[in-house]
Amino acid sequence: MLVLAIDTSTPAVTAGVVALDGGLVETRGERVTVDPRAHGELITPHALAAAEAAGVTLKDLDAIVAGVGPGPFTGLRAGMATAAALGHALGIPVYPVCSLDALAADVPPGDNAFLVLTDARRREVYWAAYDAAGQRTDGPHVQRPADVESDLEVAAGDGALLYADALGVRPVEPRFPSPAGLVKVAQAALLAKEPPGPLTPLYLRRPDAAEPAAPKRVTAP
Repeated sequence: MLVLAIDTSTPAVTAGVVALDGGLVETRGERVTVDPRAHGELITPHALAAAEAAGVTLKDLDAIVAGVGPGPFTGLRAGMATAAALGHALGIPVYPVCSLDALAADVPPGDNAFLVLTDARRREVYWAAYDAAGQRTDGPHVQRPADVESDLEVAAGDGALLYADALGVRPVEPRFPSPAGLVKVAQAALLAKEPPGPLTPLYLRRPDAAEPAAPKRVTAP
């Protein structure tokens, strides 16, 4: 099974073609650029370049996996819209996965539970907690680093690097979701050919825009 994995929930613009054969997950081609302003510009070219590097075309794909955040609105929307459009055009399913779970899937196995944190901007982080097996036990949330209530000492993600001192954690790899990590999260559903869930973004924050108040009266009644 060939799967295109896409994620734009972090500053990294990520696309890769991953072969899924039973329990084997192998990245055949990937393109990653760390640029928080280039999601919309680069994600489609990256998907095409990843397919070329894998020696396939988009028509050879069996499914798409898309990171649905949490992440900033504009960047996250670019990747999800691209995944939805490609899925529709190719007639293949698009599986949503939590981007923090994809990061957790790439943390090397160990004996300790850990955090995954990504930069939410505005001096905040998106975060979730995981047990030693990489299963999520809390989150996702968006908070200031000082408000994250956890006694876990190990953390992955770019948010862990940015706010290691405030969080009191030891940063570990990975920094950003990988194509293989995204596919690992959806692996069971892909192999079982389950219908994908709705492609719903995890923004976590309320919209900044608000409905305008009633106009002020400018003339006497």
